[in-house]
Amino acid sequence: MKVNIKDLPLDERPREKMMARGAAALSDAELLAILIGSGNSEETAVGLMQRVLLDCGNSLNALGRMTIDELTTRYKGIGEAKAITLLAACELGSRRRREEVVEQRKINTSLDAYEFFSNMRDLPLEECRILMLRQNRRIIGEALISKGGLTGTAVDVRELMRHVVLQRATSIVLCHNHPSGNLRPSREDDLLTERVAAACKMMNIQFVDHIIVADTGYYSYKEEGKI
Repeated sequence: MKVNIKDLPLDERPREKMMARGAAALSDAELLAILIGSGNSEETAVGLMQRVLLDCGNSLNALGRMTIDELTTRYKGIGEAKAITLLAACELGSRRRREEVVEQRKINTSLDAYEFFSNMRDLPLEECRILMLRQNRRIIGEALISKGGLTGTAVDVRELMRHVVLQRATSIVLCHNHPSGNLRPSREDDLLTERVAAACKMMNIQFVDHIIVADTGYYSYKEEGKI
């Protein structure tokens, strides 16, 4: 027999528990259950989200990489509206982490750059972004330069430099992801690095690093002595 949320003791119901003890007292499944509101004929919202998270290795990052179709097809009780709500919540969490980095950190090392761009390891398609910095290496902002397929994306260096000039950045970090998980740079990656380096030199902009991110870690052109 299905157990409804309303059948649980008050202190075990997610909304009431949050009101009484705060959001930090709730598990990931309980927080997500508040978002979707209801489960299905066999599971409560909490039970459903516990199962979804278990399938994701209890990783919110993995949940964020799922598609609307995957969620609606695999899980009874999750329609398009609930799937969109879950993925929107994951994206908000990712944006909050990036905002905290912008407010608190300088980019002094390749590891700092990787940590800023680490959310890109979850992307299903390849993207290229730049991080624009002030002279003291504090972050001005981030810009998406291109978005492509599973194995590549075309980058217009003129468009890239337009963002840099408009933001009056004095240095930049270039980053793209490899959805395949392979961190080895391709010949196209090397050529892009050379083109961006040449454009930065002409504009008197410091090219700090080119980072490749994947779910296996990161590759730094600077650390490898290629910049």
